[in-house]
Amino acid sequence: MMSAQGFRTESDSMGELQVAMDALYGAQTQRAVENFAISGLAMPSRFIQALGLIKAATAEANQALGDLDPTIAGAIIRAAESVADGAHDEQFPVDVFQTGSGTSSNMNANEVIAHLASEDLGATVHPNDHVNMSQSSNDVIPTAIHVAAAVACTEELRPALNHLAATLEERAEALSDVTTTGRTHLMDAMPVTLGQEVGGWAYQVRQGEVRVREAMERIRALAQGGTAVGTGINARPAFGGEVAAALTRRSGVRFEQSRNCFESLSSQDAAVELSGQLKTVAVSLMKISNDLRWMNSGPLAGLGEIALPALQPGSSIMPGKVNPVIPEAVAQVSAQVIGNDTTITVAGQSGNFQLNVMLPVVAHNLLQSISLLANGAQALADRAVAGFSVNRDRLEAALGRNPILVTALNTEIGYELGAKIAKRAYAEGRPLMELAREMTDLSDDELTRLLDPKTLTAGGIPGAD
Repeated sequence: MMSAQGFRTESDSMGELQVAMDALYGAQTQRAVENFAISGLAMPSRFIQALGLIKAATAEANQALGDLDPTIAGAIIRAAESVADGAHDEQFPVDVFQTGSGTSSNMNANEVIAHLASEDLGATVHPNDHVNMSQSSNDVIPTAIHVAAAVACTEELRPALNHLAATLEERAEALSDVTTTGRTHLMDAMPVTLGQEVGGWAYQVRQGEVRVREAMERIRALAQGGTAVGTGINARPAFGGEVAAALTRRSGVRFEQSRNCFESLSSQDAAVELSGQLKTVAVSLMKISNDLRWMNSGPLAGLGEIALPALQPGSSIMPGKVNPVIPEAVAQVSAQVIGNDTTITVAGQSGNFQLNVMLPVVAHNLLQSISLLANGAQALADRAVAGFSVNRDRLEAALGRNPILVTALNTEIGYELGAKIAKRAYAEGRPLMELAREMTDLSDDELTRLLDPKTLTAGGIPGAD
């Protein structure tokens, strides 16, 4: 019933209330909007789209099992597909900080899809009896978390990590002939090639992608079919398997029903595991970003060994200043992901008996972490790694002054004499070669051979030539 003020009257089991005339949702969503005016953060688009996929898949399964009229099922499927395509994200206003089961978001989806399906069909499609048939919020929301995370990792994060790793590997190959001073404790150490250094970053990223891929094996297991408490009440035994098969067809990601729905409803261990691997990726990206910042520092009073692409003015008061903005942004991404993991860890502990009751915040933080890391990895590859230049003269000058190269003489002259040579080189500011000639019996040819920085970089990768 429409009112003159642009609202309509809707009702649920608790009574009547006013809903905006152009809203596709109904009474239960409106109650949630009023009850949870907390953060202004709506559930992520990926999550909403996963709900659309699930509602289409459940309608397919209910029809295949003979429980849902094909005409109604078709209308639900078409409506749910439009939600899955992101056409109605603005119709999902429920705050992240809502009831811990995510019931409000599940009913939001049920109401929107029922409204669209009713308009399509020209007859009433009920949000609970039809759209939510054979389901409970308690299995829909954990399933949505897994579906959204699996699709986001497949479509966004893993390709971005592979792209970053490939970009680093390409730069490592190109810089394999550039020898630089290694550093431990931020102090001068034995030489490495810049290719070895960048190649180490690439391997970190490759390992991160593997960690995410392996964690996805548990994410692909879905709670759907467990309904309210894991027993599958009001759903046929075959329902969960049918839904997993339908979701596989629709998403292109392989899903299967959980082997134990009690575990899948009561815990978020798979999400906690994936978040932990995302945290590891974040730690890797922060290490790489900070190394780039150090190497780019200066250019006069810092290391000045590389120059990152100049992307924007770096100061509102100091003309000509240019900052390492992309590594700084990615370091902030990493900090956020690490914080998100702490929230997800705490939320994972909130599985009380047959249900975890912090599902919405798990969904929000997990999907945010995936998106941030994907975008951060892409930016780091394209706007920092691919375009940095190398100050070879600066690297060579530092190498020539590095007394730690005396380490290469240990087997010839022993540690004690080597330490004396290094200390004098530091104290007197003299070249290592000059002091080695004075303080050892080694010939110039032997010293040149033993102290060649390029020769000293061999090794570090078992089996490599």
